[in-house]
Amino acid sequence: MSRYEMLRHFADSWALLAMVLLFLGFVGWTFRPGARRHHEDAARLIFRPDDLRE
Repeated sequence: MSRYEMLRHFADSWALLAMVLLFLGFVGWTFRPGARRHHEDAARLIFRPDDLRE
């Protein structure tokens, strides 16, 4: 088995699995129960006066 075939097999199987798990982790992190306050705060950030943004 050549190096190319070995890397191709790795990318087709384990790397794809790792990317799917990473994507699901990011989606899960976004929709976690404690994230609502942070998302609402970020959504209203542009409407705050300049002295209260930080």
